[in-house]
Amino acid sequence: MFKYFPHTEKDLQAMMEKIGITSLDDLYAEVPEDIRFRGDYQLPEQMSEVEVRQLFDKLGKQNEELTCFGGAGVYDHYTPAAIPALLSRSEFLTSYTPYQAEISQGTLHYIFEYQSMMAELTGMDISNASMYDGTTAAAEAVMMAVAAGKKQNTVLISETIDPKTLKVIETYAHFHGIKIEMIQQKDGVTNLPHLLSLLSLHQGKVAGVFVQQPNYYGIIEDYSGYADAIHEQKGLFIMSNIAADLAILKTPGEWGADIAVGDGQSLGIPMQFGGPYVGYMCCTEKLIRKMPGRIVGMTKDNRGQRAFVLTLQAREQHIRRQKATSNICSNQSLMALFVTMYMSLMGKEGLREAAQLSYTGAHYLCDKLLSTGHFKLVYDKPFFNEFVVSYDGDVDALQHRWLEHGIFGGVKVAEGQIMFAVTEKRTKEEIDHLIELALV
Repeated sequence: MFKYFPHTEKDLQAMMEKIGITSLDDLYAEVPEDIRFRGDYQLPEQMSEVEVRQLFDKLGKQNEELTCFGGAGVYDHYTPAAIPALLSRSEFLTSYTPYQAEISQGTLHYIFEYQSMMAELTGMDISNASMYDGTTAAAEAVMMAVAAGKKQNTVLISETIDPKTLKVIETYAHFHGIKIEMIQQKDGVTNLPHLLSLLSLHQGKVAGVFVQQPNYYGIIEDYSGYADAIHEQKGLFIMSNIAADLAILKTPGEWGADIAVGDGQSLGIPMQFGGPYVGYMCCTEKLIRKMPGRIVGMTKDNRGQRAFVLTLQAREQHIRRQKATSNICSNQSLMALFVTMYMSLMGKEGLREAAQLSYTGAHYLCDKLLSTGHFKLVYDKPFFNEFVVSYDGDVDALQHRWLEHGIFGGVKVAEGQIMFAVTEKRTKEEIDHLIELALV
């Protein structure tokens, strides 16, 4: 009956002993009990096409669409209607890795355009053909810095980065022998004196320094002098950004960064329950051979016509995996195509306008919250479209009240503290409604 057993009981036992667990259930120990499904699966009998459509339509209506004021790495941005229509075309939706350039010119072309746009958006020399998401791109950047530094295996990371990103970096670092040290924060921003002391302490042994802009709390940090201090100690400067914010903010290239990473979800990709998203990675030209994934280039064929090819990819990923700097490949390039379409349709002015509307809306919301007398800014620092406030009442009760009225009212980041995010989709009426409910 069963033609293939992937693992025997003995195999499973050996693997569990190796990682220090006693049962497969231990792998899910971190999943909270209150969100675990304990019932029986309601799997219906066979249905006709009409019945299947009706079933899924009924299931879909169980989802409650909320007006979203939450962020923390995922943002409710506008998606131009043309993108889903174009993206669902079969030649895009079903295409695979473009190994055969002669029959993959369309795929290679849009990846090339994606790279060109991301390099311009970040102010960097080179972009690869996209990564899985922002967190894995960050972890790969840390590994890339260590690979470039050869004998340097310490990476300094600011305490102001997204905790989710830090967890993924720590997981990668643990299995690659990379030492992570945290740079302390002070008043919500990276503590520069502490960074300088760590660089001095390690004396040229730091492979890279990782920061985020805007940081996890939405604060726009001043990274003046960071690149010089890091480069003086032979380290690499790594910066993570929310892609859409770079339409207005100073780019990683302008800050002197060597590697720029982040998530492209803010470039019109719907939140859709957490994915799929797209990570980007850009770097200076001198680091091109340390970059994971692949790079598409433009050339001319023997007839002088423009053609696209896979210019560079780490072959160790395929034939000498144990010697590879990274075993990651490009993400499903469908999402790279998504953000390429978005940037093409929006244009430079559209990207700037969306970012400006997000900025203006966030500051309007902040002012309205403070004017109630019940909220205070936790960090009185410049912010873009996200900020943290403290509340003098019951945060859980307040957020529940908002939920009852169809509003996702920010992310609770600490006891008594809420982080709000505003995008170009949030209207003045929605913001005023949120404020009214806060005063009930």
